[in-house]
Amino acid sequence: MKIKLKRVTPPFVLETENESGNKIIIDASPEIGGANSGPRPMELLIMGLAGCSSIDVIMILQKQKIEILDYSVEVDAEREKVDQVSLFKNIHLKFKVKGGFEKDQVKRAIDLSLEKYCSVAKTLEKTATITYEFELIA
Repeated sequence: MKIKLKRVTPPFVLETENESGNKIIIDASPEIGGANSGPRPMELLIMGLAGCSSIDVIMILQKQKIEILDYSVEVDAEREKVDQVSLFKNIHLKFKVKGGFEKDQVKRAIDLSLEKYCSVAKTLEKTATITYEFELIA
């Protein structure tokens, strides 16, 4: 995996690009001189967790031939200062899923993702407690 990063506007507006040419703008908070023109790096990490686990959950449900009519995830993350860095301490995901399936099927898909398949979750669990809840939308 290769990523390119370049500064596009001083002081902190940065453009990242992956090998496929997809680009994301990153910025810092206004408190340190950023312009709020893109997510901060730690926000991208949490977005990655939501995306990684979602891809797993959707794939697991699709393999069971389950139609997903609507899907979303909300993430609430809490950081804690450790030495000079602020690491994630608690991360809570709330999955909202609509489709033709049973509650146990959704729970199992989420469990498999967070406990076995999602590389981002496996990375973050070394410093943070990851919890979740889910809601079946009628």
